[in-house]
Amino acid sequence: MLSNSGLRSHRKLARRKGRLKKSLINMDWILWGVPFLLVVLAGLLIASTQRMANYADWYNHWITAALGIVLAIGIAQLPLERIRSILIPIYGLTVLSLVAVRLVGTSALGAQRWLSIGGLNVQPSEFAKLTAILVLAAVLDRHKIEHPMDLLKPLGVIVVPWILVFVQPDLGTSLVFGALLLTMLYWAGMPLEWVLLALSVLVTAVLTGIAPWTLMIWIPFVGFLAYRSLPHRRFSTTVAIAFQALTAWATPLMWAHGLKEYQRERLVLFLDPSKDPLGGGYHLLQSKVGIGSGGIFGTGLLNGQLTKLRFIPEQHTDFIFSALGEEMGFVGTMIVIFGFLLLMLRLLQVARQARTDFESLLVIGVGTMLMFQVVVNIFMTIGLGPVTGIPLPFMSYGRSALLVNFISLGCCLSVARRGHSFSKT
Repeated sequence: MLSNSGLRSHRKLARRKGRLKKSLINMDWILWGVPFLLVVLAGLLIASTQRMANYADWYNHWITAALGIVLAIGIAQLPLERIRSILIPIYGLTVLSLVAVRLVGTSALGAQRWLSIGGLNVQPSEFAKLTAILVLAAVLDRHKIEHPMDLLKPLGVIVVPWILVFVQPDLGTSLVFGALLLTMLYWAGMPLEWVLLALSVLVTAVLTGIAPWTLMIWIPFVGFLAYRSLPHRRFSTTVAIAFQALTAWATPLMWAHGLKEYQRERLVLFLDPSKDPLGGGYHLLQSKVGIGSGGIFGTGLLNGQLTKLRFIPEQHTDFIFSALGEEMGFVGTMIVIFGFLLLMLRLLQVARQARTDFESLLVIGVGTMLMFQVVVNIFMTIGLGPVTGIPLPFMSYGRSALLVNFISLGCCLSVARRGHSFSKT
């Protein structure tokens, strides 16, 4: 027979096993599993891109991911409502860090985007994306979108970090802010017509550059949208049409004076990279060659010849998807894309099951941030979009971006855990 102390030890062990079994059953396998597998795969691909280099970063990717997982586990245990009281200081610190980048930041590749802290380069614009999500979620939770004037507060939240990021210059990250704003506004109840009206400025600018004659159809259509969806119909329609006309007039000026030379070059070479095959178009051409050379099943991990010989610049960061295409082929790229799709569908489910509007908006913001970057990065590497410098989440090498992705994941896991508990009661 067991003694009393032995019985107590046996019961403790049984309770621990029960808690472990329960935690494994309740673990969100998609939110944990997909990023973990992507990070493991990315480390191998990064190692492959650096086989012939005199440096190695792949293990740093895994170390940063390990730190990110620890942070995500800690954040997942916290109710996110507690952080609402400190959002204003977080926002202020974020803006100050972006200003500091402009004043004392470290430059590389023609942009000033990093702060050197303790020998490490930190990219405040990455953390600014998460701050924008949190603050926008709090603002939209308290102020419903029922009138165009209701847009002023969320616009005010996003415009300051957006301008500071844009002037670094970091066009890619500034586009993420726009995607966040529109998606979160729509999730908060803004009519779809308003989303289209907001995007119409971009469409007008593009049409002005490539097919000006289409503006004769497009601008009246925008006026029709304004007439249907906005108050003071005649006035709103007149303003919308006038603003589109102003955009068409100002687009050539913005092209000549608002964009840096390398940004104009990227947009031109996106349409025809063969114009400069050894210069600005080199990235796009070599990326497509690398992905195409992988065929159906690829050459195998660590066996890509184009990757080994480093034909594609910045392949371990923005162009990691080309290494994936060469070494794992069409099947490997589709598996990764399916993983991202599975992650997004799970985030949508978490957002719908969230206990509060604040938490729901936060999860939608994180999902938008991740999926917008996925789409833009993949389109960039296969030649369907211009080179923007947007990393592939969990896969591109970059400490700041990877940490932000895992911190964001921790926030979503917190919402998922509370939503799961709420659905059981």
